[in-house]
Amino acid sequence: MTVLAPGLAPADDQELTGLLAASAAAEVPDGGAALLGWLADHDRHAAMTVHRADLAALEGWTDDPVGGRIHHRSGRFFAVEGLDVQVPGAPVEHWQQPIIRQPEVGVLGILATRIGGVLHLLMQAKVEPGNPVGHQLSPTVQATRSNYQRAHGGRAVPYLEYFLGTVPGARTVVDVRQSEQGSWFLRKRNRNVVVEVPGGPEAVPARPGFRWCTLAEVHRALAVTDVVNMDTRTVLSCLPLAGGALRPAGAGRPDDFRAALLRSMLGESGGVHRTADLLSDLTVARTETDVDVGRVPLHTLQGWSRRDGAIVHDDGAYFSVVGVDVVARGREVARWSQPMFAAHGTGLVAFVVRRIGGVLHVLAALRTEPGFVDAVELAPTVQCTPENYAHRPASQRPAYLDRVLAADPDRLRFDTVMSEEGGRFHHTRTRYVVVEETGDDPDLVTGPGHRWVTLAQLSELVRHSHYLNVQARSLLTCLHSLALCA
Repeated sequence: MTVLAPGLAPADDQELTGLLAASAAAEVPDGGAALLGWLADHDRHAAMTVHRADLAALEGWTDDPVGGRIHHRSGRFFAVEGLDVQVPGAPVEHWQQPIIRQPEVGVLGILATRIGGVLHLLMQAKVEPGNPVGHQLSPTVQATRSNYQRAHGGRAVPYLEYFLGTVPGARTVVDVRQSEQGSWFLRKRNRNVVVEVPGGPEAVPARPGFRWCTLAEVHRALAVTDVVNMDTRTVLSCLPLAGGALRPAGAGRPDDFRAALLRSMLGESGGVHRTADLLSDLTVARTETDVDVGRVPLHTLQGWSRRDGAIVHDDGAYFSVVGVDVVARGREVARWSQPMFAAHGTGLVAFVVRRIGGVLHVLAALRTEPGFVDAVELAPTVQCTPENYAHRPASQRPAYLDRVLAADPDRLRFDTVMSEEGGRFHHTRTRYVVVEETGDDPDLVTGPGHRWVTLAQLSELVRHSHYLNVQARSLLTCLHSLALCA
């Protein structure tokens, strides 16, 4: 019999957890069709046109051959720079690459209020230049500091005042700084914040382009390709969906998987590892992992070249840095140009999960990325672009990759392609997968780089900065949707 370590203490605010759980379990009479129709209406009436452009000719940007970087002439927004990376002992110990340097801390904020006693979230229909298709379900506020300080000279960001602490009666639900993609951003962080406001929609009306939704509506939309944007997924992952207040919302779930998932979220049965031991493992990994990063000029990057107005890898793999010209309706600014990162191939992000002692556990990886603030964060079991490893021997392929790719469809508990943040990444999509394993397969005995973790433990860790990477946070939101969505 598997002995589980002691569970977590109940959530700090049981009333709040109960409100969130009830919102996540609320009935969606039309199956989410109204929400999808609302987004489609915006696609028809608020168009954005995006055209590829030469990096050297982007309006408002300097392609600096002396400093070796591409930056905005205002000195705001972000820059594309060259990075030299050394990680002794890693499978690849040294490489160079372009990276986005954006030292500003942006705001990813969602407003909440009670409508008929049920908590609702104010979501935005937002189109970004990198979106593969149309509008996506986005946070109430999704803005860099340069944007909300109006460095672009455009209109003010709606509802921003609720996230700057200037509205009486507003209650903070969650407020934590989290990392962005550590392979493409250098030490980038955003505030992930949810604020509850009293008075319902009469006190805070939904402006055009905004809609009050239950958490259940948003969770249902996660199953649809390219609908819920990355920023929404990361903010929702930080909600305190753990503890005994979840039990009424999850009562009567007949499915064994969902029952095990709910027990994992409740946290009462504990997990294979104590949370203190997980934190110690993460601290040891950060202490023993040396990541040396240094800036190098873009035009000297080893393995990269300028071709057709873009920066591309000599092997045609990984990603490219491209330029775009954008014309938009309904945005703070109607026209602009910018660099973007464009991935080659569809990424794969997967959690392998299994029931241990009747409690669902997630196999999390201790992952190093050059842009992390603190070297190592907990990540999905698999996180890569499979095309980049197609011709490599098994010893050079990521652990568990082949197992996930070969998984029987009956074991896929979640499987949706979703796009990454469309403000910086052009048509960059990732397949998000949850694969359930059963039995005591010896191949699932974890090595030093992986740990079995409950959802309650992940929810506890994500309340703090830099423990879960953005891909793991997206999958955490997907798992929450599986547990509570009616």
